[in-house]
Parts: sequence; C-alpha cells; structure tokens
Amino acid sequence: MRLSSKTESAGYRLVSLETTDSTNDDALEAARSGDPGRLWIVAVEQRAGRGRHGRQWSSPPGNLYASLLLMEPCEPAVAPQLGFVAGLALHEAVETMTSLGAPRLSLKWPNDLLLDGAKVSGLLLEAHRVGPQARLAIIIGFGVNVAYAPTGTPYPAASLQAVSPGLGREGVLLSLGEAFARTLAAWQASVRRSPSEPFAAIRHLWLERAAGLGKEVTLRLPTGQRSGIFEGLDRFGRLQLKTPSGVELIDAGDLYFPNLQHDIAKLDAGATRS
Repeated sequence: MRLSSKTESAGYRLVSLETTDSTNDDALEAARSGDPGRLWIVAVEQRAGRGRHGRQWSSPPGNLYASLLLMEPCEPAVAPQLGFVAGLALHEAVETMTSLGAPRLSLKWPNDLLLDGAKVSGLLLEAHRVGPQARLAIIIGFGVNVAYAPTGTPYPAASLQAVSPGLGREGVLLSLGEAFARTLAAWQASVRRSPSEPFAAIRHLWLERAAGLGKEVTLRLPTGQRSGIFEGLDRFGRLQLKTPSGVELIDAGDLYFPNLQHDIAKLDAGATRS
C-alpha cells in the first residue's frame, strides 16, 4: 500500500498494517503519542472495526479499512463539517475509479456512500482532545466494500468490484488520498474566505450528490421515527425534514428511504418491536 507522490507532497504519510483491532484506535494512539497528523493508517483486516453508535463493522480481507488522523485542522465549531468533506472526497475517488457518478453513486446523510441504493462505504468521524495542550485530534475512519459486501446487515450492501471487477484496495486508497487532500485544502480555503458561512461551498457540492433529496424519507431517532420530505441541509449540516407541522432540523439519526423494499421491511420491523 502506498500514497501517491502528489498526496505525499501535501504532507500526508502512511502506516500500513496487516491486522489490527481498529485503525481508528491506532490513529488515536498516534495522536496521544504526539503525531503531527495527516497520517493515514490502513489495515488488511480489523478484529474490532466499528461504525456509528458503536456498531460492529465487518472487516474481511479484500476491503479497504483506513483511518486518517488530522491534528487541529480547523476550529472545533466547524469540525463536524469534515464528515461532509470526507464524503465528497470518497465520492470523487470512487467516481474516478469506476466512471460512475450521481445518481448511481450517491451520498446518504450523514455519512454513507451508496451504489445503486446499496451501501458501499461508511465513514466514522471522531474528535478527541489529546496531550497537555488538549489539542484537537480529528480521526476519520473509512470502510469501503471493495471486494466483498457484508451479509446480514440492517441495510442493502454492495461492493465496488461488482461494477469494476479489476478494482483493488490499493487503487482506492491512492485515489482517496489525492481526493481528500484536494477537498480538504479547498474547504479550508473556503473557511478562511467566508468565516461566517464556511459550510456553503461544501453544502452545495454535497447536495448535488445526495440520495433521497426532495423525496419522502424516514428517520429513526432515539425518540422514535419521523417522516417527511428531505428538503436539504442547513448551514450546520443538519437535515431539513419538511413535515405537516413545518421544517424540522435533525442533528443525527438513521435515514431510510421508504420507497426501497428493504427499507420498508426494516421500518416495519422497527415499528413492530416498538
């Protein structure tokens, strides 16, 4: 595994492992040990990979498991936007490798990449304070189904090799490294130019690739399910859900598309359990 010379010239480095518990945990350990950041950590296999809400992430060899450590890349208030930055970079990288774009390749709020409506990648954004100065460490974990799509998941899943048989994890990492370096630099420049509206440019690009925009969606929240029309994102990245009582702003939740038969089944099962 390697990064391209273009990515390395932007200050990024790579640690490649055979097996580890979690590349996100390895990145956090590097931060606590004083690493300056812009460090990619990849592994052939994870023993304890995880997704959002602590969910287990299936990690068989053949897929890409990578975490990127960034040290103080921005002010803490705008750090959540890095999840959208990462999503855009991943979309660009996969589009470059497969020649597929929107709508077949789309971004599902807040942090998934979909291929023909099935999940092909997830992102996990974590923030920590480390060291005597309590420096901000941002860790972005990428799990990309390159060779294999997991089974028994609570959502449809797909692999990139289903549409691009010759694609390997090495090629995806090369493309992702370059795309992320470009996207992060563009976002940081935008933040400097427009500190009052730092999310504007990223928001526009993300919504161009959004799955389910303008359609009926259902969100599973800790307080229950909410349904409405996915109108867009607000200036902080919150989902705007249009309901009969007005537009609600959703900070976090699991998004489902009721027009997909799989999601209908999952939502019905959730309603039955409740």
